[in-house]
Amino acid sequence: MHEINEREILKVLGELKAKRVLIQTPEGLKREAQFLADFLEENGIEAIISGDINYGACDPADREAKALGCDALIHLGHSYMKLNLEVPTIFIPAFAKVDVLPALEKNLDEIKKLGRKIALVTTAQHIHQLERAREFLENAGFEVLVDEGDGRVSWRGQVIGCNFTAAKVDADGVLFIGAGYFHPVGVALAVRKPTLAVNPYSGDAIWMNEEAERIIRKRWAQIAKAYDAEKFGVVVSTKKGQLRLAEARRIIKLLREHGKYAKLIAMNHISYPALEGFDFDAYVVVACPRVPIDDVENWKKPVLTPPEVELLLDLREDYEFDEIFGGKRDKDEPFGIALHGVRG
Repeated sequence: MHEINEREILKVLGELKAKRVLIQTPEGLKREAQFLADFLEENGIEAIISGDINYGACDPADREAKALGCDALIHLGHSYMKLNLEVPTIFIPAFAKVDVLPALEKNLDEIKKLGRKIALVTTAQHIHQLERAREFLENAGFEVLVDEGDGRVSWRGQVIGCNFTAAKVDADGVLFIGAGYFHPVGVALAVRKPTLAVNPYSGDAIWMNEEAERIIRKRWAQIAKAYDAEKFGVVVSTKKGQLRLAEARRIIKLLREHGKYAKLIAMNHISYPALEGFDFDAYVVVACPRVPIDDVENWKKPVLTPPEVELLLDLREDYEFDEIFGGKRDKDEPFGIALHGVRG
C-alpha cells in the first residue's frame, strides 16, 4: 500500500558506511518495516526494528539507536523534521499507492459547497499527488490555494497533527485529502472554516465542522472543571519534537502570577495513570497538542492546553487550538528520502 524505495535507502546507508541500523515505524507500516529489515540484512546491514509506539517525526528513536550502537536511524512514515538528533536519521514518508483523483471527481458536488476559493491540504502519504489534485480542481473551476506553511512541515500543502499553517489562508473553505479523522478534525479546529475531508481509499467525503464544534464544547467543559483548581501540574514532553520547555515555564509563571500552585513535570509517554499519585487539581499538557484532546476521556482530572489556561485566567476571549509552530522554510524537501545528520 505504500512506496518505500529500498534501493535508495541502501545507497544512503552505504554513503554513511552504516553496518547496523534501527528502523522506527508507526503502527500502519510494521510489515513494511519488517520487509525493509529483511532487505537490508540480505545486503549486509544488521537491522533492528523498534517495537515502541511512534507518534510522528516529533518522536524519533535516535537516543535508542545510539544506545543500541546503530550507525543510523530509519524513520518510516513521516516527513523530515528539523531536530537535534544523536545519530544520522533517514526520514522516509512512505507515499500511498492510491490515485486521489477518482475520489475528487466523485465528490465534486460536495466540494463545490466549500465555495469557489479553496485551500487544499493533505498529509505526507498523499503529498506527491497534490499537484495533480490541484490541476484537476482548477480545471473544474476552483481557485485552489496550496500554501507553503511554516518550517515545521516539509512541503507546500502539508499538515501534521500539531501544525495546520498550510490551511490558514484567505479561502472560503478547506479541502483535505486523506483517510481518518485525526488530521481533518485538527484542520477544522485550527481554521474554523468549512472543512471537507475526501478519503481516496473509500471515496467518501465527510464534513468535519460538526465534530470540531463538539470537541470545542468538550474543551470548554474542561476549562469549567478547572475553574476552582488551585494546584496545577504542568506536563512537558521529553520527546525531541514536542519539548516546549519555554512555553511550559511561561504557563507556570502565568499560573503563579494568578495565585495558583504550579509544578513542572517531565514525561516521555504522557498518560493520566502515571500521574495519579500526585496531588494536583488539574493538569496542563505542554507537549503534543492532541494529547489533552484525543485522550481526554481517560483523564479523571481536568486537562488543559496552554491557550485554554489563558482562557481560564481571562487572558484571552476566543478559543484557539494549540499548535507547535516552526520557523521559515527555505525550500521544500525532495519527495525522496531526507537525510538528517547529527547537529552540534
